[in-house]
This record gives sequence, C-alpha cells and structure tokens, in this order.
Amino acid sequence: MDRALKISWYNLQDDGRDAYLSWLHGAYIPKVLKQPGVLWAAHYASAKIPPLPRIRYTDDKSVPVGKDYILLIGAADSHPFAKDARVFADPVPRKADADLLQEDRKMLSLRVGERINIMVEEARVDGPEANQRAAGTAPSPCIQLGSFNAISCEAEDELLAWYGRWRMPALSKLPGCVGMRKLVSVSGWAKHGVLYEFTSLEVRNERLPTLPKLYPEMEAWTNRFIPKLIHEPGSPNIACRIWPPVKT
Repeated sequence: MDRALKISWYNLQDDGRDAYLSWLHGAYIPKVLKQPGVLWAAHYASAKIPPLPRIRYTDDKSVPVGKDYILLIGAADSHPFAKDARVFADPVPRKADADLLQEDRKMLSLRVGERINIMVEEARVDGPEANQRAAGTAPSPCIQLGSFNAISCEAEDELLAWYGRWRMPALSKLPGCVGMRKLVSVSGWAKHGVLYEFTSLEVRNERLPTLPKLYPEMEAWTNRFIPKLIHEPGSPNIACRIWPPVKT
C-alpha cells in the first residue's frame, strides 16, 4: 500500500516552463518510477481559487512559498525517499544531487520557492467514488491538499478528534469524493497534512461546500477550531492532475 508520500510544492517562471514540463513528464518521472520502493508519481497544477475562509498562514519567512505545482510520489513507507547515506557519512558532506545528470540538475533548478515534506499516513477513508481509483495508483484528477501545524498540544488533541470523529466520516459519505488521507510528517515544516481526492474540480467545488448544510451541528466546532491551525503558503491547495493525463 502507498502509505508514504513525498510532496514538493513549487512555482515556475514563464521562461523555460514548457521545456521543464516536457522533461519532468517525459524523462524525470519515468526515472523516479524505476527507483526501488516507488509505487507511483503524479503531477498537479494548482487551480486559481480564492483562499478559503478562516485559514491562518505562517509568518515564518524561512518557509518557501511555492504553491503553483505539486509533485506527489507514493511509496509503501518513507525509506525510499531517504537521501544517499554518503551525503551524511562522508567527512565532507556530498551534495544531495551529486549523482544527477547535468540536464536533471539544470531543470530542477527552474523550480522556484520549492518546499518539500515527506509524510506518512495516519488514517484513510474511502469515499463513495472509491472504485474510480485502483489501489496503489496515482491519486484522482482533483485533489485538495492541506499542510499545517497546530498552535498547541491541546489543539493537536482536538485535531485528532476533529478528523477522526467528524471530518473523515463525513467525507466518506460525500458524493464525488474518492477518498481522504490524514498524514503526519517525517520531515518538512508542516507536521500535519490532509489529502482529499475528488473525481473532478467541478465536483469538488459543487459538493464540498454542502458539508455545513449536511452536518450543521458540526459547523460551530469547525468555525472555532480551524483558526487553531497555521497553514503553509497556499494551503489547502486545490489542484488538477496534469500527469498522468486524465482520461476523458
């Protein structure tokens, strides 16, 4: 099972964008998929949607601000994403990309404001449309990906209850939802993540806003709780898959 994710958020400048995307989809991702332990990869472009209400964002200037593209890589656990041991074992540390081809390093340098988290799955639920994605394959055509920290240990207890007792059970019944995963971090700024999968952006935009009407007793809790989370730039990212291509 794909219980671990490597997540890269980044931006691209217009100059070189087309060449980068051609290289990423045609050369780099196929190479990544050959690495031991890697199960799938998927590339997303963020949709231009206004920020969601109630969201608080970090003011930590050290957190990179990339958000336009999201590269997801799935594995059974986090170890396939570990850097070469020589990076840390040598008396003089090696560069993590020392074994990459010059062309690969050149293209990777086009990423602007890249932010990386390696996360493992805490819990998951299937949605009503779960049969539209085969197990162990790339996530659905539309995702919503949140990445954040809680303001206190007490808020983390509430976070556990909010997802376990309300949010995930609700999404498991929401038409158009393929599934949902709650994630925790192995490395990276955000300690927590949540990945929603929908059959399409249109379905997500239509169905997700109906939750307050379907579960009005939970809306007051949500309004009170959400400000206790500090999100990364752009979170939650709503994005559409551009590789593998979505079949129409």
